[in-house]
Amino acid sequence: MTTTTSTLDRPPVRTVTTPPAPADPSWARPALVVLLLGTALLYLWGLGASGWANSFYSAAVQAGSESWKAFFFGSSDAANSITVDKTPLSLWPMALSVRVFGLSSWSILVPQALFGVATVALLHHTVRRVTGSAVAGLIAGLVMALTPVAVLMFRFNNPDALLALLLLGAGTATLRAVEDSKVDAGRPLRWLVLAGSLVGLAFLTKMMQAFLVLPALALVYLLFARTSWGRKVVHLLAALGAMLLAGGWWVAIVELWPAASRPYIGGSQNNSILELTLGYNGLGRLSGNETGSVGGAGGGTGSMWGATGIGRLFSSEVGGQIAWLLPAALVLGAAALWWTRTATRENRRVGAAIVMFGATLVVTGLTFSFMAGIFHAYYTVALAPAIAALVGIGAWTLWRERHDVIARAVLAASVAGTAVLAYVLLDRSATFVPWLRVLVVLGGVVAAGGLLGVHRMPKRWALAVAGLALATVLAGPASYALETAGTPHSGSIPTAGPTVAGARGGPGGGPGGGPGRAPGGMRGAFGGQLPAGQFPTGAQAGGFGGPPGQGTQVAPGSRTGSHAGGLLDASTPSAALVKVLSSNSSNFTWAAAAIGSNTASGYQLATQLPVMAIGGFNGSDPSPTLAQFEAYVKAGKIHWFIAGGGRGGGGPSAGGSTSSAISAWVEAHFTATTVSGITLYDLSGSTS
Repeated sequence: MTTTTSTLDRPPVRTVTTPPAPADPSWARPALVVLLLGTALLYLWGLGASGWANSFYSAAVQAGSESWKAFFFGSSDAANSITVDKTPLSLWPMALSVRVFGLSSWSILVPQALFGVATVALLHHTVRRVTGSAVAGLIAGLVMALTPVAVLMFRFNNPDALLALLLLGAGTATLRAVEDSKVDAGRPLRWLVLAGSLVGLAFLTKMMQAFLVLPALALVYLLFARTSWGRKVVHLLAALGAMLLAGGWWVAIVELWPAASRPYIGGSQNNSILELTLGYNGLGRLSGNETGSVGGAGGGTGSMWGATGIGRLFSSEVGGQIAWLLPAALVLGAAALWWTRTATRENRRVGAAIVMFGATLVVTGLTFSFMAGIFHAYYTVALAPAIAALVGIGAWTLWRERHDVIARAVLAASVAGTAVLAYVLLDRSATFVPWLRVLVVLGGVVAAGGLLGVHRMPKRWALAVAGLALATVLAGPASYALETAGTPHSGSIPTAGPTVAGARGGPGGGPGGGPGRAPGGMRGAFGGQLPAGQFPTGAQAGGFGGPPGQGTQVAPGSRTGSHAGGLLDASTPSAALVKVLSSNSSNFTWAAAAIGSNTASGYQLATQLPVMAIGGFNGSDPSPTLAQFEAYVKAGKIHWFIAGGGRGGGGPSAGGSTSSAISAWVEAHFTATTVSGITLYDLSGSTS
């Protein structure tokens, strides 16, 4: 018996449609090509002048290119004594590049520059998609490319470059989930899973800073997704699961791995990746209670990392890095949200993007403003995509509504206010293109006046006014961007732009060490004063200092003397010292040992041999213990002990006394010799 099924009994077939791609004018694609080529030129030109950049990470990259175990754990040396104080994802692309192209500053830094070009391209794509306007996308991409701190980080080897790209990718995926939520129930789930996975990978890049975007991503999906509340919750839980899986697998492996057969977890006091995640690189950054760090919260409204509060992002140290268009982004974003409040399909896409980027900017900005723990100005690169997106979307929206007097007034006020802010920021560097600040103010006045009457102008004149306004608001950050790209940067705390009065690193002293240079050790890092009780006494000459810029790569044989390095700058050995450290290296696990990661890094990069970083970055981690170090020496695993460098003795943790004890034990039992001004102890020889 044959049974037939009527077509009326079949479930209806749901047709999946997507909004048509916005039609671009003929000039849009060439303009995008010019933007990306210009960005690549800005980020790649003269890149090798920065040498090893941050030698702390460069040494780990070199180690990962020699040992897959060091690659996986993010070890400071190929013999796997201790890891860097971050999760290692940002190191992996650089280590792979070094494996392919050999060790050089270019092979380390080019992946970072490519992340920058990819970030600009992705931001352009995201803004263009939500607005349907190539102009909005180009403005956002241009603002992103010229943000001074972005130029700095995409030409440097800190984790922040990859972090910015991954978090922007998570935001883009979330907006696609919102866009597709009315079309097909399965597609937004896939996009949200991708967003969660990217946040998880961002966690593996710079740990808990990645989670600052989560409120914005959840908020935009809950408010704008066109599906039931129950399904929204399920989708967000799936995204959370993807995030935990993408970010947690490495943490789980490291936590379960027997401690005796893996490197010590740098930055922790108990050899625990969970302690590092939740403490030193987690909640401790907010409260300032970071055991083993170089100091956190201070009294009142500040910390030893600068005054906290709502004005921190406009301070002398931070303002020139990121603040140029920050007020304009908030004003334009809020105004654009008001003008797109009607519930059309296009307005929902634009509104979702404004809410997401706006919430990201507010949450991350407030966190940076009030965190009492370790804070550096370059962290603010995480704000750059949100600022650029809000400026692009807001300017395009209000320009489209320029027939309205309020829209014109907001545009004019934004341009004038940005010009005034640029004058203030440029005025902090008295000798840096002094004519520019006056020109910016004049351009701002003319452009603001033109915008007030732009609705009555012929198209050609209206476009000229818009071009003048854009050039005016970008002149300040562009000048800083070019200064940053033209100046080598090295050390642990780089800054963008010229020397700034009152900033740490300018005439007032502090991180930055002058115009784009590495900090000059601890004296430069804290304005010539070491906080009482925070740092060790008895550091040898060069141990906490040296002239600014000494972290720059120095090829063996190019100098006759050596610099011992310190807490924030790398050692730079002479050719004679490199020859001594390299002698009979195949007979030892570690060619040498030195206190502090930056001290060890310079010797390791010069010799391309494992150098043990006693005490990790600060010299304050309890690794190795004195007993372990004695056992290594007895087993013939360490050839030389290098005195000086970033000592941790007397510091705020048990590890500080450990590194001091190791140094004292070596000095008591072995004979010192001096090579190029550096004191060495041959641990393979007889004791004194």
